[in-house]
Amino acid sequence: MNPLHIQTDVLVIGSGAAGMMAAKAAANEGAKVVLVDKSLVGRGGATILAQMTVAVALGEAEEDNADIHFEDTMKGSRGMADPEIVRTIVDRGPELIMEAEGYGVKWARTPDGKHSQVVAPGHSRRRCVYVDILNTGGATSAGLRKAIWKDESIERLKNIMITKLVIEDGTVVGAVGFAMETFQPVMIAANAVILATGGLTEIYERNSASANMTGDGFMLAAEAGAELRDMEMVQFFPIAHLYPPLVGIDPIMWDPFRYKLGGRLLNGNLEEFMDKYNSEVAGKYTAARDQTTFAIFKEVEAGRGTPHGGAYLDFRMVPEEQLKEAFGPVIQILKNQGVDLTKDMVEVAPMAHFTMGGIRVNRTMETTVPRLYACGELIYGMHGANRLSGNAITEALVTGRIAAESAAKAERRQEPSGRLQAELEQELRRLEQLWHPREVDKDEVSMLSVKRELQELMWEGAGPLRTETSLREALDKLRELNARVEGIALARQTYYALTLVEKIELLHMLKLSESIIIGALARRETRGAHVRLDYDHAYDTAVSTTFRLEAEGEWTMKEIPLPRAADV
Repeated sequence: MNPLHIQTDVLVIGSGAAGMMAAKAAANEGAKVVLVDKSLVGRGGATILAQMTVAVALGEAEEDNADIHFEDTMKGSRGMADPEIVRTIVDRGPELIMEAEGYGVKWARTPDGKHSQVVAPGHSRRRCVYVDILNTGGATSAGLRKAIWKDESIERLKNIMITKLVIEDGTVVGAVGFAMETFQPVMIAANAVILATGGLTEIYERNSASANMTGDGFMLAAEAGAELRDMEMVQFFPIAHLYPPLVGIDPIMWDPFRYKLGGRLLNGNLEEFMDKYNSEVAGKYTAARDQTTFAIFKEVEAGRGTPHGGAYLDFRMVPEEQLKEAFGPVIQILKNQGVDLTKDMVEVAPMAHFTMGGIRVNRTMETTVPRLYACGELIYGMHGANRLSGNAITEALVTGRIAAESAAKAERRQEPSGRLQAELEQELRRLEQLWHPREVDKDEVSMLSVKRELQELMWEGAGPLRTETSLREALDKLRELNARVEGIALARQTYYALTLVEKIELLHMLKLSESIIIGALARRETRGAHVRLDYDHAYDTAVSTTFRLEAEGEWTMKEIPLPRAADV
């Protein structure tokens, strides 16, 4: 089959909020844009699932400014965020909220016309805007989706698996891959490439990720020669739903109701316990996510957990009418499944939620590879060891726009690189080897079963609580799993390369899991979301673990001292 050959100014890979903002912003700068996604454009990723708030220092609810937002974010990061990246994002946050509003994102307003703003844990001001308490991410995605659909300078390609970035003379010149539905080879020549593929929390057994968040962008960048940082820093959402089993609700939906209604967090003995870990006053939920996650696990470890290994969330003291007003239609969904919040408690426990490490970028969002940019959850720098609630969508919108502004300025190439065709042919040979063609009726190893093994392994060995022993055992088993996956032969399909895609994703997840464990072993401290039970202290100087993927496929890692916020 003849390859699909496209030439464009800017190639954007991934179409969550960061990718859509990047595509629209690049088009606004006059660039011709191709936006590709391995799923439906604008219908996947983390943003569309996000319910809550967006942190921007508008100062409409109370006195606030970017300096205070900067200070809160740096403090919340446990000294691990990159001050330059944080400064860049918080300074432009208000501007991007207004731009999103122009695309139809209807932020909630007060009766006097100001933006409604609420406080979220870790923020010292009421600075978080929202659309509504359950659909902020979905509404943001919908507004951006409409904006890119209307823009004729943006070409959208769905179900395209990009498997390799093409580098010539140290600079990115495009990408190659294949159409998942037809196996048609794809090569895209571009003056600049923006990665916006989201995080990698799908590697954990308990996670809030969409199924396509398998770390593709990290691997594309690393294989192209880019630097990754702090891959061991994964945020675990503390009060994700645990029990009873429920259908039709987001597992992380409880957070806004806890803050809004005063839902109590209780241990298995029905005692409030957060005051022991964060001096938190009952009914005043100020603890950041890393602190609450740690507290729940310590209660479970001490034998004070709930029957299924978490904590109770209790709304029984809230009047029924107030519950109905706050929960809306969700209250009936819960009742239909046997949960009456006026009488019943639910069990909650931590869940992998956000990748805080990632691709190293500068303030223009350029990686260490020229003309290769990254944005959104893919990048390192904004969150350090703990992400504040509300900072994720801000990061996605701002970094998407900055990456686009930078990429759109890339010098236009008169002719596409001749290297694309050669790299495509080489990549197709590599993909062919992944099939190990055989007869369809032979025994088949389920990719899903191996993926579940990986998720269980990472949760137990490199999840919220880590030790030298658990990490080393996980690393050994991880390498065994990798060898098994590489040897799996796939039944060749005539249409839709699902098993091939699953194998590529699984190999990405395995390699990135290795980086998480290597970083966690090196980081002999407890800091933020990285909890080493065998090291309860933090380094005097914050350091960043820095990763490069060598030609033979092995990670090299070193530790680099971080600048202090006061030095920037």
